[in-house]
Amino acid sequence: MKVRLTDFSEDWVQMFETEAQFLKSIFGDDVIRFEHFGSTSVQGMKAKPVIDMMCIVKDIEKVDLFNHKMDSLGYDVVGEWGITGRRLFRKGGENRTHHIHFYQIDNPQIERHLIFRDYLQSHPEEVEKYSCFKEKLVQQFDNTSEYSPAKKSFVKKMEQKALLWFAESQRK
Repeated sequence: MKVRLTDFSEDWVQMFETEAQFLKSIFGDDVIRFEHFGSTSVQGMKAKPVIDMMCIVKDIEKVDLFNHKMDSLGYDVVGEWGITGRRLFRKGGENRTHHIHFYQIDNPQIERHLIFRDYLQSHPEEVEKYSCFKEKLVQQFDNTSEYSPAKKSFVKKMEQKALLWFAESQRK
């Protein structure tokens, strides 16, 4: 899939909210809460215009019971897709609009994602660095299959900073 990097859009918050309401109508009380994360959740961040949303559920196994329904509604049912305990659905085909990540309430991935989001939201200088890095990668790579792995090391280092920031804030 071709990389589509764009400036931050205020529309992304509304796209998240609209999708959360729709998914609530499907999954009901199985969802504890929804979280907007990833680059589209960070003011000023350049991003692929794909909303990353987290659906935190009581029981991850119950999500599998909705696969047929989600498929019939046009979502790609992807399963764990490399992260144990996650269920991923993609919306929009080649012009993807949403990645919907389901996690059970006790999955450690939840905290990692939310700490990274919160770190970026409170560190505009890091948002600028990350956005510039993404722009350089787009000059080198046309497809997400190359672009995404190329940013992995950079993101990992920034995540480590975020985790230290969070640990320090807990000590205060």
